[in-house]
Amino acid sequence: MNLSARYSNAKDKRGTLLPTITACALLVLPGCGIPQLRQAMPGPALPEGFYTANNAEYFQRPASSARVDESTHLVNYVSAASQPNLPPALNVVDPATGSNMGDGGPYAGPMDARREPIGPGIANAENSSAIGFLEFFNDPALTSLIEQALVGNQELNILAEEIRIACNEVQARQGEYLPFATLGAGAGVEKYGTFTRSGAVEDQLEIAPGKAFPTPLPDFLIATNISWELDIWRKLRNAKDAAALRFLATQEGRNYVVTRLVAEIADEYYALLALDNRLITLDRTIEIQQHSLEVAQAMKAAGRSTELAVQRFQAEVRKNQSEKLIVHQEIVEVENRINFLAGRFPQRVERMPVQYIDLYLPALGTGVPSELLMNRADIRQAERDVAAAGLDVQVARARFYPSLSLNAGVGYQAFNPRYLFFTPESLIYNAVGELAAPLFNKNAIRADYLTANAKQLQAIYNYQRTVINAYTEVVNQITKVDNYGKSIEIKKQQLTALEASVAAASELFQSARAEYVEVLLAQREMMETRMVLIETKRQQLGAVVNAYQALGGGAVQQDFPCILPFFGHDAACGVGCSYPEVLVTQ
Repeated sequence: MNLSARYSNAKDKRGTLLPTITACALLVLPGCGIPQLRQAMPGPALPEGFYTANNAEYFQRPASSARVDESTHLVNYVSAASQPNLPPALNVVDPATGSNMGDGGPYAGPMDARREPIGPGIANAENSSAIGFLEFFNDPALTSLIEQALVGNQELNILAEEIRIACNEVQARQGEYLPFATLGAGAGVEKYGTFTRSGAVEDQLEIAPGKAFPTPLPDFLIATNISWELDIWRKLRNAKDAAALRFLATQEGRNYVVTRLVAEIADEYYALLALDNRLITLDRTIEIQQHSLEVAQAMKAAGRSTELAVQRFQAEVRKNQSEKLIVHQEIVEVENRINFLAGRFPQRVERMPVQYIDLYLPALGTGVPSELLMNRADIRQAERDVAAAGLDVQVARARFYPSLSLNAGVGYQAFNPRYLFFTPESLIYNAVGELAAPLFNKNAIRADYLTANAKQLQAIYNYQRTVINAYTEVVNQITKVDNYGKSIEIKKQQLTALEASVAAASELFQSARAEYVEVLLAQREMMETRMVLIETKRQQLGAVVNAYQALGGGAVQQDFPCILPFFGHDAACGVGCSYPEVLVTQ
């Protein structure tokens, strides 16, 4: 008796132990052999100021590399990809300090961030990116063109649709981790052969006392089914969060194009003003040369000069008249570029009458380089791409683990519609739980995981490149504004001297104390200097416009409503931001 009981207990234990071992194997074995992720090379520390040749010592000194956080380092959003229940996707260690570059602390500000002037017309006490384009340009004709472009530019409209597509992707991803329910109805007919097992059984059974199965047998069904994949490894929620981040990245991409569009229209507008001033210069030069031609003709008639002087002055007049036609063509092309950017057909572009050489835009405030991380839309876009790529790694990693799905259904089924809703006779239901895990031949999953890791590294390197490029753009433009401004002042002095030399040469030529060649050379040099001065001024204004854009200026708020879910953890957001349940674009 005892022997039989012990045998029965051992059998029961074996029956319980085997499913336990099987379940543990399903949970443990799939996680074996997950490849190790590659690490990104750390980027350079962001300097505390903008380097210029005029102030090289201060602006070359980088911020402390020991303070690694969202605002002072280029590689910092790796931790945004990690989850509490999974190891970090990437651990990037700064070889100089030994610190983990993914562990960002609260931003304490750049070390000793002084506010000093960089050059004439450039002060970094404030950041000019906070100034709207209406206030910065203060030209009704230019701001009207920009406003038209913000509405009519086709590229912006295309990007707006890209944002809506990204929003739809978020909604699709959000629906994947919710239960999926279907409701269906069906009707059919079925007949088994008499000499088959099913047919023989039907012949022996009765549906009701004294009533055999109808032949053929009708079948009527109405039922609902529910299927649900339980997101136990956050695979679906991470995919949803990645889609939400890509929506925000797409939004920032459009914001960056807006700043580029504002800068491009402003640059073309000032180029148009420069061409207008070139025409004015040519008209004045032709007027002066026409007067010199008349003097040469009078002196020839008086026998005090030769036909050579007359023809040389005549040739100079014709040359400048020809140049005017070329400038007119350039004006047409610049106007049409502006019209294209504004999304309209060729037409005359209105511009304000200004003293071009004395035209000045507001002094630039550069702020500190760490502000670029918040003000530049392309940097914010790259930041969100890094966070999304980190979540993609977690999605790919979760595919190594078992997936648990539930399926259930309930409905009514009968051979006659009259009996269809008889309860419980016609009631049918089922419930199934399924746990499936990959055990062998995981090459496809492993390849997807490594691909996600490679794309994450690409996103990090792209972020580093974007920040370096933004910093370089600011440095290039602010030094250009400074140097071209100094060049303009020198050119003005040169022009004043040449104007005096032209007047003196003309008087001496009229009194036969100077050759006509001296008059021609003086007039030509004066015109060329004016042209160079106009071009230098155009380059300076273009540098101010591009510096304004490089600092993040010219952004325009536009709303793209999209319902975004809460992120699974705050780190997925990026730099100090939080996303509400219903988000309207910033």
